[in-house]
Amino acid sequence: MQLSCSPLISTNQLFELLGNDNLRIIDASWYLPNSERNALNEFNVCHIAGAVFFDIDKISDKETDFPHMAASAEDFAQAVGEMGISEKYNIVIYDVMGLFSAARVWWNFCIMGAKNIFVLDGGLSKWIADGYQVTDKMTNHKQEIFLANENSKWIYSAKDILQLISNSFSNDEQIVDMRPSERFLGKVAEPREGLRSGHIPKSRSFPFSELVKDGRLISQEELRKLFRQKNIDLSKPIISTCGSGVTAPILNLALATLGVDNLSVYDGSWAQWGEGNKYPVT
Repeated sequence: MQLSCSPLISTNQLFELLGNDNLRIIDASWYLPNSERNALNEFNVCHIAGAVFFDIDKISDKETDFPHMAASAEDFAQAVGEMGISEKYNIVIYDVMGLFSAARVWWNFCIMGAKNIFVLDGGLSKWIADGYQVTDKMTNHKQEIFLANENSKWIYSAKDILQLISNSFSNDEQIVDMRPSERFLGKVAEPREGLRSGHIPKSRSFPFSELVKDGRLISQEELRKLFRQKNIDLSKPIISTCGSGVTAPILNLALATLGVDNLSVYDGSWAQWGEGNKYPVT
């Protein structure tokens, strides 16, 4: 079947694709450290047939202590190649919660040059609710060669952000913080120990939970209305950030459904910016 240009794919569309040699399914589930849940253990007992597990913490930058920052192109290509994934495949990504960490892995593949990358609308919970089967049987694909073509324009560093706020946003960039508003305003402590409270100067608050309802991205009409309410100009560059870079790409996924492509992620997010006193905090 012909897949749409939208980055979202329905449970029915995925079901029709099952068994296709050109399909790879990825379970990208991830939980906060204090959740007392283990995504890999849950995958081992329940997943969509044919799925492989993408470990966000392991497939990451090995040169930094900050959590799950994007891996180098070489390390990423090696890891996903061993999972049996090529950039030429149709790749469908889901997570258990519906839409939480899947967008992060979607973004990881996007910045590495893969083109046919989709997120399962509603994730595993909707797949099960719609009556489709799950399994505990593992799939071992033969190793593939993934040709990574990293797009560094989609990744902002702390240095980039610092330069932006120092130059008063000369290019109209918009930094959007996806953490809960209480954390953005510094009214509650950060869940990661040792981090300051507050937000990046000149950034704006947009909790990711406002984009997701019952584990699914809200409609395009609702998205456009919400962006207007937040005074976010879709014609200008948008840089998303969050606690550690996991939920920030939900904004990028939402924007992609609207055909917006001038978007990036500050990968270090608050785990980096809020540490110590190196960067200014409001």
